[in-house]
Amino acid sequence: MNTIEASIQARLVAIERERGVKVLFACESGSRAWGFASPDSDYDVRFIYTGPASTYLTVTPTRDVIEEPVNAELDVSGWDLRKALGLLSKSNPPLLEWLDSPIIYRQDAVFAEGFRALSREWFNPRACRHHYVNMARNNHREHMRGDTVKLKKYLYILRPVLACRWLDRNIGPVPMRLEIMLDALVNDAALRAAIDRLLALKRTTPELGEGPAIPEISSFLSEEITHMEATASELPAPTRPISELDAFFQAELARLF
Repeated sequence: MNTIEASIQARLVAIERERGVKVLFACESGSRAWGFASPDSDYDVRFIYTGPASTYLTVTPTRDVIEEPVNAELDVSGWDLRKALGLLSKSNPPLLEWLDSPIIYRQDAVFAEGFRALSREWFNPRACRHHYVNMARNNHREHMRGDTVKLKKYLYILRPVLACRWLDRNIGPVPMRLEIMLDALVNDAALRAAIDRLLALKRTTPELGEGPAIPEISSFLSEEITHMEATASELPAPTRPISELDAFFQAELARLF
């Protein structure tokens, strides 16, 4: 175990001890899990937890989020199990991405198996596409305004654009790793070469600054976003009984308490 992983594990143990919770699942999110972290990127640790039994037996809802103070190295936050299940009922894309993270810091095997099985049943491609279209559009409007751009922002637009392509092909849930989508979805040699150069720069430069717009990537993103906005989704939007999530929630509480 390296120094940073030891720090993450210590932080999770401290959260459990200080707040009286149990961490069921913890993973890396953000650029390190996406596969394009800079040398000085922080660690985005996300987790799902259960609170003390008393928190589920009160008339007044208790806080269902834990947010630790952020420092230059660690950004740690988590969702209560009930909140996570509520978000799963909406096929929340960040939550689904956590489950596919290549970097897992903690997982209760029984919980993880059951929660992943539920996530496959509750996966809603149409809802996920709506999320990624909005993310791509908003990032594009904010960061692609002229001949000079913040280079790393290309990647924060590219990822949701490719996620929409992935969903439109009805392949399944969007993978966490960017390169999985690149390999499956980008066949244009010039575009792929430009993206690979940008990725190499991002991975080796402490903080990418501004630079000239990259024509191959700029054109691709503009065209894809225009197409995404103009195309009505015909993806399935399955509905399932909320009793499935209630049953899982109750079973987990009975198992853990």
